[in-house]
Amino acid sequence: MRQNRLMKKSFLLTSLTLLILFQPAFGETKQAAVSVRKVVLFTSGVGYFEHAGTITGNSSTELRFKTEQINDILKSLVLEDLNGGKVGTVVYPSQDPLAKTLRSFQVDISDNPSLARLLGKMRGAKIKVSAHGEDINGAILGVEAKQKSIGEKERIVETWALNIISGASIRSISLDDVQKIELEDAELQAELNKAMTLLAQSRDKDKKPVLINFSGQGERRVRLGYVVETPVWKTSYRLILPADTKDKAHLQGWAIVENQTDNDWNNVQLSLVSGRPISFVYDLYQPLYLPRPVVQPKLYTGLSPRMYEGGMELPEEVEAQSFGAKEEGAVAEKKMLRQKDMAKAGAFASAPMISAQRAEPIDATRSIVSLAEAGKIGELFQYTVANVSLPRQQSAMIPIITDDITAERVSIYNQNVLPKNPLSGARLVNTTGKHLLQGPITVLDDNTYAGDAQIDDLPPGQERLLSYAIDMKVQIDGSKTTQEDTIETGKIVKGILHLQRKSIFTREYVVENKDDKEKVVIIEHPFRQGWKLADSPKPVGTTDRLYRFQESVAAGKKAKLVVHEEIVQSETLAILPADFGQLEYYSRSGKIPQKVRDALAKAMEMKKAMTDNQRKIAEKQKEVADITQEQQRIRENMKTVNQTSQYYSRLLAKLNEQETKIEKLQAQMEQHQEAYDKQRKNLEDYLMNMSLE
Repeated sequence: MRQNRLMKKSFLLTSLTLLILFQPAFGETKQAAVSVRKVVLFTSGVGYFEHAGTITGNSSTELRFKTEQINDILKSLVLEDLNGGKVGTVVYPSQDPLAKTLRSFQVDISDNPSLARLLGKMRGAKIKVSAHGEDINGAILGVEAKQKSIGEKERIVETWALNIISGASIRSISLDDVQKIELEDAELQAELNKAMTLLAQSRDKDKKPVLINFSGQGERRVRLGYVVETPVWKTSYRLILPADTKDKAHLQGWAIVENQTDNDWNNVQLSLVSGRPISFVYDLYQPLYLPRPVVQPKLYTGLSPRMYEGGMELPEEVEAQSFGAKEEGAVAEKKMLRQKDMAKAGAFASAPMISAQRAEPIDATRSIVSLAEAGKIGELFQYTVANVSLPRQQSAMIPIITDDITAERVSIYNQNVLPKNPLSGARLVNTTGKHLLQGPITVLDDNTYAGDAQIDDLPPGQERLLSYAIDMKVQIDGSKTTQEDTIETGKIVKGILHLQRKSIFTREYVVENKDDKEKVVIIEHPFRQGWKLADSPKPVGTTDRLYRFQESVAAGKKAKLVVHEEIVQSETLAILPADFGQLEYYSRSGKIPQKVRDALAKAMEMKKAMTDNQRKIAEKQKEVADITQEQQRIRENMKTVNQTSQYYSRLLAKLNEQETKIEKLQAQMEQHQEAYDKQRKNLEDYLMNMSLE
């Protein structure tokens, strides 16, 4: 048992020795620390980060990013190597799985092989083995398992032996006796170093290293910048209203910033921008492969030798002409191709050589300057704070506004919010000269908490209303309303009566101030599309949804605000099918011109004559229907009576008399119908030829 523990200890020591030998060497390029120096956060959910530092000679710097940030890095990374240096390659790990990448190396260690299996995978590699104080040089022939007895009871255990070819001999060395193994194959050593480095980097699966290489001489400054997704920076405010209305109100603004990156911010320049640049994610990290068509090679059947028959001899003159023409054509074609080849060669020889030149390094600061200029013209506004320190994964509140501001106490009434009471509020005028972003406002009235409010974006010079409590000392009744409809004018065009109708809506607001001081009350009245104010006070403000009227109400007094709105609407009426009630109403409206009313009266007379004929036709039709029904009864009775009887003759005479009456009625109906059609035609002509205003 003791010997078994010693064997395991020796095996572990050998494995650790091998791993130490495989550690990657960083002597080729020096790692330089390039820390964060500038941070620009936007309210669109992205941030610009700029690093700066000093490097010497050929150097590199490594930054680590979350996997989901790599696309942003590939899309936005800008680099600058000052003082004559050059930016080299930017290396980042593939998105392929780790096991797949490990299998791409000469020695596959993706399955976490034991030392015996690892040496077995390196068969043929040249190594130097130290065992029992002897150094043995050779090539790995293989690794085999052997049986070995241990202890007094000679318990059989399995051990591993390394077989190497050393010179002309084959040596078998137990791995238990090996103190050190050195690889003498530099290429294989480099491959294992890369694999071990990849394993070390994969411990944090959510982080990806990005290695940026710089080349040059001497000490130089480098800068790099990129845009990645960041939490939106937010603002919160404190509004301090003074006890004396003659004093200025004071506004405090705090920026809430979160450092969700993996870098500490040490004395960085922090800029908070209120703009919303367009930003999107473009998948550059995922390898893309385009499907290509598979083209099958053309296969030709092998040709068998051909036997040719003897031909006829041509006359010498004909043979010479045909062969000569072919030969001259071939010679001319070869000569032309030779001239083209010479021309190409001459052109290539005389063409200037195009050398690869390094493009001018990107100056990332120019974009920052342009943002600042845009802020000055009102499109963007930024707050810049110097020397900000914030550890990673931490948040901070930073004061960005501590200015006096113009604020007037008001009571704001909206019937849809509260039907009886207004809200205590303030009218803010942004006199700070700074852009105030949307956010919550805690209101302190005379150093006492008064309530919370919310404000939308407020550029310099503009004003906003905010409300923070219910004003219980003011009551407003806005329930009294009236509406009147009147006809303004009318005209007739081709049988159509065109009318203009005016509707007037009135609402009264009665304000009662029960406070011991004067109140400025702002009443918000709904804005309705198409309606206009008439005979009303001028509003102090208008939005796309409401009017704002202002009234000053003395202490213990009442005030009334009357709002009149009107709308003029057009409507049409076809005169011919209209009923008498409608025509009579419009013919008596004094707002309609007299000649239009006279025309309506005449049209009514013509329609009345038409109606009389319609009534007469209906009467005749009813008589015919009654007679027809009576005839049906007579015919049923005649079926039951003997045709030679006197009663049958009487029924037959009655039936004949009714038929004569029906014919007379039908003739009268035709006369009335002709009269009606003529009257309708006359009315139609009268209306269609009329144009009166």
